Amino acid sequence: MSIDNATVRRIATLARIEVTDAELSTWAGQLNGIMGWIEQLKEVNTDGVAPMSGGTDLKLTLRADQVTDGGIVDQVLMNATEPQDGYFTVPKVVE
Repeated sequence: MSIDNATVRRIATLARIEVTDAELSTWAGQLNGIMGWIEQLKEVNTDGVAPMSGGTDLKLTLRADQVTDGGIVDQVLMNATEPQDGYFTVPKVVE
């Protein structure tokens, strides 16, 4: 498939990209190069190759959901200005 300047202008219009007349031939050459590369990919024999969603067959390891308090209350409250009974205290904002 060969892409000419008229096709580049149409693509640019559809994509809302401003392309000057001087740039048309450059864009046409670049798009023709991309289309040639795609044609090369079509020639690759992929018989017997299963479709993949990624480059590896890794599976995510799952862990059990457990609700905990984290067990580090002292470390969490270390930066609190005025902790009280294991909680942060905040100033009253509504009267």
